[in-house]
Amino acid sequence: MEACVTCNIIDTVVERVQRRRDKLRDARLRPIQIWVPDTRRAGFAAECARQSQLVRDNGAADSDDSDWAATSDTTGWTA
Repeated sequence: MEACVTCNIIDTVVERVQRRRDKLRDARLRPIQIWVPDTRRAGFAAECARQSQLVRDNGAADSDDSDWAATSDTTGWTA
């Protein structure tokens, strides 16, 4: 049987990743998967601005949301 160079590289990567995961598990950590919004998606910045505006506008009616006052200052924000 011929040696597969690509397979050897993949095996090496797989082994390295497995060793890293084993060390993390030994440190009493466990893997989790977190899904977050895709900030590269078209329209993401506009949706952030829309939601921030809603929070700012509705915050005035509800005094418990006064911590959201910072959403009114978007100076320096870039898309």
